[in-house]
Amino acid sequence: MARDEDIQALAIAVIQTETKAVAKLAERIDEQFIRACRLLLACKGRVVVTGMGKSGHIAGKIAATLASTGTPAFFVHPGEASHGDLGMITRQDVVLALSNSGETEEILTILPIIKRLGVPLIAMTGNTGSALAKFASVHLNVAVEQEACPLGLAPTASTTAALVMGDALAVSLLQSKGFTRDDFALSHPGGSLGRRLLLQVSDIMHRGAEVPMVADSVTVSKALLEMTEKKLGMTAVVDQSQRVAGIFTDGDLRRMLEKNLDVHVTRVASVMTCPGTVITSGILAAEAMQIMEAKKINALLVVDENRRLEGALNMHDLLRAGIV
Repeated sequence: MARDEDIQALAIAVIQTETKAVAKLAERIDEQFIRACRLLLACKGRVVVTGMGKSGHIAGKIAATLASTGTPAFFVHPGEASHGDLGMITRQDVVLALSNSGETEEILTILPIIKRLGVPLIAMTGNTGSALAKFASVHLNVAVEQEACPLGLAPTASTTAALVMGDALAVSLLQSKGFTRDDFALSHPGGSLGRRLLLQVSDIMHRGAEVPMVADSVTVSKALLEMTEKKLGMTAVVDQSQRVAGIFTDGDLRRMLEKNLDVHVTRVASVMTCPGTVITSGILAAEAMQIMEAKKINALLVVDENRRLEGALNMHDLLRAGIV
């Protein structure tokens, strides 16, 4: 049985081997890479990504990354392609084929059809002299000096290198297309990522009768009644035009009591936080969270362009919405 230190040493060696393989890729971001990007940017259809075996798994991930970052793409299994799935490729597409050896039979079989369609072919291989590399419109060299597998058999460093080259393509295209956070959010509407990128304050804020609000002329005792009823730990303080003059919070109450002020006599306007931090309803909920964290506060008032009160939200609202 292997010793613990042997297991640890082998794991470190794997990471070092793959790190070295990835670092070598930087030297190959050359005119071939630029040509590949230009072909993909000019593509009026979709990017058809294909690969066999472990390269196929990497190809699937690259297709998914491209699709989620503004470059329509999908994966086609090369074995299935020669049995009907080639019909999925149109003359407006670009094919991206992955094969470490560059001699994968299933991919070589479909090359004549790709040629007949006149579809540009980008090959990603570890063999510049291979049939696939020579056939391709553009060849991206992802060769590695050695696999991380001590037997030199299991695709390890080679698949990592291909994956990283695919990421380099996707991110370069993203930047070139001016792909934005909003664009990204539209393709990731589900889960916490979608919530952070899409959810606006208007989607979760309290409105109407739910918003605690008192006039700036009332006493603190009346403000406390409003806070207790609405249960947001604060109340907006407004003037006669419903514009926010300030906010009265639990913290303001504690500071007032420390001064031995009478809640039945003291006007709320004299002890409120003025002018108070306010936001508009159109900003992202995640941005509201950042404001609260930066200012170390637990609630925000929502106003229109004239500072008239529209709503309110607190930290609990953001947490319930999954903005964490």
